[in-house]
Amino acid sequence: MRIDKYLWCTRYFKTRNTASTAVKKGQVKVNGDAVKPSRDVYPMDKIVVRKNQIDYQLTVLDLPESRVGAKLVDIYRKDTTPKDAFEHNELLQFAKKHYRKKGLGRPTKKDRRDLDDFLDESE
Repeated sequence: MRIDKYLWCTRYFKTRNTASTAVKKGQVKVNGDAVKPSRDVYPMDKIVVRKNQIDYQLTVLDLPESRVGAKLVDIYRKDTTPKDAFEHNELLQFAKKHYRKKGLGRPTKKDRRDLDDFLDESE
């Protein structure tokens, strides 16, 4: 089975076209090598998928006939993604919320006072 079709069947991507595009961009590696969308996948292959700034690591257990339901996905793959990858993503999301949104213009007087207080505390 093709790698793009496998990723679509196991619900890592919503459409096969997005799966194919991700493989072309190099966001998918099979056994440590960047591959083309037409690369065949076999049981016991190790796949790394970079999606939403998380490197999902999975092992192919079996090949599905077609797209499977969410409850049946674990039959066809084993997810070996470490927990710290998800924790790192949570920290990134928290950090993004703290900063001002792009395009809001110059800092306000309150922002400047907060910065001054922060710099005074550090000295």
